[in-house]
Amino acid sequence: MSEFKQLAHEGMWKNNPALVQLLGLCPLLAVTSTITNALGLGLATLLVLVGSNVTVSIVRNWVPKDIRIPVFVMIIAAFVTIVQLLMNAYTFGLYQSLGIFIPLIVTNCAIIGRAEAYASKNTPLLSAWDGIMMGLGFGAVLVLLGAMRELIGQGTLFDGANLLLGDWAIALRIEVIEFDSQFLVAILPPGAFLGLGLIIAAKNYIDARKEAQAEPVASPEKAPRARVTSLD
Repeated sequence: MSEFKQLAHEGMWKNNPALVQLLGLCPLLAVTSTITNALGLGLATLLVLVGSNVTVSIVRNWVPKDIRIPVFVMIIAAFVTIVQLLMNAYTFGLYQSLGIFIPLIVTNCAIIGRAEAYASKNTPLLSAWDGIMMGLGFGAVLVLLGAMRELIGQGTLFDGANLLLGDWAIALRIEVIEFDSQFLVAILPPGAFLGLGLIIAAKNYIDARKEAQAEPVASPEKAPRARVTSLD
């Protein structure tokens, strides 16, 4: 398997930051009450992850090892500030909805972890691809969890999509189930814990099925051949 395919498999499934590494869970659990919030935070995390990975890879040979972590954090903080200002300018409603969790991307362990574990040891191209795949894997879990919580809690999908995509996205809102009142367990953080647990359990079940199917079928043992000697 080539390096690019290996990175794609690692980021999207085998070593997914949210399902396997269990990194960046604070924003994942806090803001995934709707698909719109999850998609907004997922895109912001993806942009910061790619930008910081590429920058760290470029400067890795000029940064002394003793101060590499503070330098990496400053690089990440710079990209978070850029994303925060862009969201403030172009998606102000979503910027207000996500609130403190946008600047808190700086402390996302998934980002600093990839900068230290991969980008500081590899080329900019591979680091960019690693950032894309890890960001997509993290964002996919965010969106899936957001869809589960929004559907069970409010009975809708893509509620408030216009905050991220513009006024035309109002038409994307789908009311699947009509509730008289919201199902608070799904909307509040306990619902996020339950939803994430179910997703992790589903992934482990799929992995176990694949391993069971990949194991070679044991051939039945042959009975020892009886040695026959002639009595003549």
